[in-house]
Amino acid sequence: MSRYRKPLCITLAALLALGAGAAGGVLAINAHVRAQAAPYFVAAETAPVCDAILVLGSMVYRGGTPSPILTDRLEHGLALYRAGKAPKLLVSGDHGTAEYDEANAMRDWLVARGVPPEDVFMDHAGFNTYDSMYRARDVFAVKTMLVVTQEFHMSRSLYIARALGLEAYGVAAPDLALYNMRYNNLREALARVKSFLETDVLHRKPKYLGDVIPISGDGRATEG
Repeated sequence: MSRYRKPLCITLAALLALGAGAAGGVLAINAHVRAQAAPYFVAAETAPVCDAILVLGSMVYRGGTPSPILTDRLEHGLALYRAGKAPKLLVSGDHGTAEYDEANAMRDWLVARGVPPEDVFMDHAGFNTYDSMYRARDVFAVKTMLVVTQEFHMSRSLYIARALGLEAYGVAAPDLALYNMRYNNLREALARVKSFLETDVLHRKPKYLGDVIPISGDGRATEG
């Protein structure tokens, strides 16, 4: 019976070593992403004037009501627009089906609060942060932008944007107690690794690209 113990011990030791190596890799990549993004966090008052304010999408409830996380992002984006930090807003979210539509819900929220429709561009194929950044550059011809999302999501957002050559600055909405922060922080730790692989290793293209719709034009060209 003892002849089975040694291979089993070796297998367990190998698995533990692999697990420790993987955990170390996750920690190292997370530290790298955070460090690279940190210099580009800015306060609303000191944020530079840019081509656009990019508001990243999040959950929309049935009937088109933005979730609390998305409402916070929209409020911060609207405040920056009203402060003259950019002439245009780009709202990027998931509009993969007729039944679920983050982009129009975000636009409707902004227009209802006085933003002219021509100043709101919709990215209907912002299925994830990487696609949103890539399409901001290649579809909407954005060069400089203020990114609006929560603090827990901002490092990854800025890292991707900067890796893709965008001059991006982050104006973070605070992480509130009503968010499930344990879940969000765990998800972000893994998502930062995925983003590092996408930008630095795989150099993948987004799910959809398309004709160029310059952010300097009329946002009504993106209606639909």
